[in-house]
Amino acid sequence: MLITLEGPDGSGKSTQIGPLAEFLRQKGYSVLATREPGGTPIGDQIRRILMDLKNAEMQPHTEILLFLAARAQLVEQVIRPHLSQGGLVLCDRYADSTLAYQGYGLGADLQTLRLMLDFATGSLKPDLTLLLDIDVEVGLQRRKDCGGEWNRLDANELAYHQRVRQGYLALAKEEPQRWVVIDAGRSGDLVQADLQRTILARLENTLNPTPLRRNHA
Repeated sequence: MLITLEGPDGSGKSTQIGPLAEFLRQKGYSVLATREPGGTPIGDQIRRILMDLKNAEMQPHTEILLFLAARAQLVEQVIRPHLSQGGLVLCDRYADSTLAYQGYGLGADLQTLRLMLDFATGSLKPDLTLLLDIDVEVGLQRRKDCGGEWNRLDANELAYHQRVRQGYLALAKEEPQRWVVIDAGRSGDLVQADLQRTILARLENTLNPTPLRRNHA
């Protein structure tokens, strides 16, 4: 099963994924935790280019293609091999980030992006996507307060981040069977508990599906 964590900047994905992976390992699952962009030596090099504040002149098409290149490498080198062995993959961001950030955020055509994403991922889609939703201004303030990486995307105007958040919510509404929205404005412990509960429920339903009822004449 491929499970992705999505959300606006400062929603806590990167903080939550480590404890979440450890929790699932303790439950007996073979878990691989990774992130985007990155997760491979090539992807990490691309990440440095994408996030560098000095690259403010980067064009939207360049940004899209770099994200897709890093994702293609991650899927083939890391994600597919683990899935093929029956493992569980947790990914901090995936294809939906491109739709939210470069589609809704930058205004790129969504239909074109979906075709490009299909090519880059080899049509590999998440089984479950957890949206850690948070008010944009609260999330950005968290980013500043934590003293972590403040990157080129973080530095975009507030309206851009608001479009990204609304894009995520629109995507979740389109596919309610895949997306689960988690209120990330609460304490980390409460968010982690919701993540654990949601994933365990989905795993249980996947491994032990409800048998079909048969009508007998």
